[in-house]
Amino acid sequence: MTLATVPATLNLIAEETPLIDVRAPIEFAQGSLPGAVNLPLMVDDERHQVGIAYKQLGQQAAIGLGERLVSGEAKQARVDAWEAYVARQPEAIIYCFRGGLRSQIAQQWLAETGINRPRIEGGWKAVRHRLCQRIDEAASQPMLVVAGLTGCAKTTLINQLSNGIDLEAFANHKGSAFGRQPEEPTPQIDFEHALAKRLIGLTGKLVVEDESRQIGNANIPLTFWHALQRAPRIRIEMPLDWRLEQLRRDYIEALEQSYTARYGQQEGWQRMQRQLANALERLAKRLGNARLQRLQRLQCMAFDAHALGNIQAHEAWLAPLLTEYYDPLYRYHLEKQRDSRPTELHVGDWDSCLEAAKQWSA
Repeated sequence: MTLATVPATLNLIAEETPLIDVRAPIEFAQGSLPGAVNLPLMVDDERHQVGIAYKQLGQQAAIGLGERLVSGEAKQARVDAWEAYVARQPEAIIYCFRGGLRSQIAQQWLAETGINRPRIEGGWKAVRHRLCQRIDEAASQPMLVVAGLTGCAKTTLINQLSNGIDLEAFANHKGSAFGRQPEEPTPQIDFEHALAKRLIGLTGKLVVEDESRQIGNANIPLTFWHALQRAPRIRIEMPLDWRLEQLRRDYIEALEQSYTARYGQQEGWQRMQRQLANALERLAKRLGNARLQRLQRLQCMAFDAHALGNIQAHEAWLAPLLTEYYDPLYRYHLEKQRDSRPTELHVGDWDSCLEAAKQWSA
């Protein structure tokens, strides 16, 4: 029986084709293709044993060991899982690391039940190569960067644009010491794949938020990062009280909602407090001991007031954090880059910057 294949094209990702990743869970956790589900041929320990056999005894010995490890009830359970998924997603396509033996075995076992599904030529590696190529290609597209002080709602502006690239969403991190979310930050490979997927349909101008290269656990790919550094900018300027309200919504209210939705009211509240307290502690060296202790006292008082329903109390520690740390740091970097920084096309309030970005994108 001939086992069908499909080429490793970006259309698989753009069209959100259902994908069955038959690699081991440890491989999947390190980076998968967007939209894939992990239904492994071998679990981690089985893969480890087969890998040792391959190195010490060769391919045929490894195949024989794999057949013994994944047989009987174990084999039937894996075939059942594939069948169940294909029943829900009849257009599903199979892949392994290189589109080789593991995906072929999965195809064969499914075919024995009467289900014929293709595998991706070159597997995960070939599709990843094309996704990384798309990021490199995007570095040559016209790009506009949205800059501004902390709390200027740059991400919100990005998401108002059809050509906006929300890097923080791909990283599952808001990009500062306080940016961690209840879910784990995105692994590097998954961040790159999410970015590439967003870029597939954007062949013209791009609008990106001004970011450090590292966002959470992820680094912006180097070619894209260099393009971002060279790109012209617009800069949002908003008053302190407006920015404080924005920060309170993004870093306090939204965070509390996320934690309580995930863990329940009491545990979620406790986890949110720990996260914000730990984030402040991580700035200890930069803040200095006296300033850190003052902000910690204000933060504790805000937690007490918050528990009684006064969420605005957080502004008491957020305001000095902005005016004494984040704002001077941002202005220092601006001054340091005075001679080399890219052109600023527009400086103004949030609404005028949104309009400027739309005009540039037209």
